[in-house]
Amino acid sequence: MPKELALLGGKPIRTRPFTSWPIFGRAEEKRLLRTLRSGKWGKLAGPEVALFENRFAAMHGCKHAIGVVNGTVSLRIALMAAGIRADDEVIIPSYTFLSTASAVVEANAVPIFADINPDTFNLDPRSVEALVTPRTKALIPVHFAGQPADMESLMAIAQKHKLVVIEDAAHAHGASTKNRPAGSLGHMASFSFQSSKNLTCGEGGLIITNDETLAESCRSIHNCGRIPRGAWYEHHVIAGNYRLGEFQGAVLNCQLDRLESQTQLRDRNGQSLASRIAQLPGIHPQKRPSDCTRHSYHLFMLRLVSEAFGAPRAAVIKALQSEGIPCSGGYVLSLHHQPLFQTKAFGPFLPKTSKKLDYSKIHCPNSDLLCREQCLWLEQNLLLGPKADTEDIARAFEKVYENREQLNTWFRNLLAK
Repeated sequence: MPKELALLGGKPIRTRPFTSWPIFGRAEEKRLLRTLRSGKWGKLAGPEVALFENRFAAMHGCKHAIGVVNGTVSLRIALMAAGIRADDEVIIPSYTFLSTASAVVEANAVPIFADINPDTFNLDPRSVEALVTPRTKALIPVHFAGQPADMESLMAIAQKHKLVVIEDAAHAHGASTKNRPAGSLGHMASFSFQSSKNLTCGEGGLIITNDETLAESCRSIHNCGRIPRGAWYEHHVIAGNYRLGEFQGAVLNCQLDRLESQTQLRDRNGQSLASRIAQLPGIHPQKRPSDCTRHSYHLFMLRLVSEAFGAPRAAVIKALQSEGIPCSGGYVLSLHHQPLFQTKAFGPFLPKTSKKLDYSKIHCPNSDLLCREQCLWLEQNLLLGPKADTEDIARAFEKVYENREQLNTWFRNLLAK
């Protein structure tokens, strides 16, 4: 007889906390104090952001990096730099965070939602191809959870239709495909350094590219429309001050020193965990293509097929949490089902086009299925500890499966109340 679930009064698998996030120490303190005492707190005066930009660009084999205030702004600046105009269409995945779509709307363009591959959780190239129209001008693949999207197929579609490709690499710090870093595969890439991200300074973002013209345009847009050889009070395009600050740059330079070892650890632990729990019926960890040379595991994701596992996702999540394993079901709605798209609450953007849009007719069944009943998330910090941590996670999944009948009974009784 298996041990009783903690949810039903048994002893939990784990009572110790997992590795906390963010990780920091004396290096960050020293660098921040140095920046504070220098009095050079803005990007235009200090060295930290410039140094980080150079290091991050080099890490990706790119010539240019532009640090900005957050990852949403970096996407919007990239779209503006690419020449996206009012009412142009930009294809994005339906399974992603709001920013991938809101940046498109704030660039006065139309987000077109494509479905995802249910095994990889990334854009399905077939869905993308079917959505291209003469109005399509750009494509934003998301390297979801830190696994690179099928960039070879997507770039082929982009080349065929003359589309600009902007990688949303907010989850993909340190990830690679065929040993090429995520973020170096499209025309531009956007990164986020928000507090949950694998490389963080609390809030921040960055654009990388190898294209001189695109880089020059991004720099101008993020710096009030100035140009390199222009006067200080000389502004050439509609723009603003979206520059990353020196305190954030100081933290990022320290965090970057930690990224390589942390990414190796996450990838190693993530693969080990995936291999073990995939033995359970109904558990399908994010499928890793053979050309993925490194997964950054911003999230450890899996599909839970309730019929095969023997218990519904909501009950499994409750049981895992009681065993001391933090987890969630992730997004509860595909992005196009969010109220702002259903009501087209776009503010001053897309005033004419929005009348013609009807996001209620979007059909993304794979994304909807994941949101409704199948997806399960574990956050990246759970993979930063010793092997014993991932063993605890695996043992908790195994314990829940062994007790699936009792869990089902508990859940049915809960629903009946």
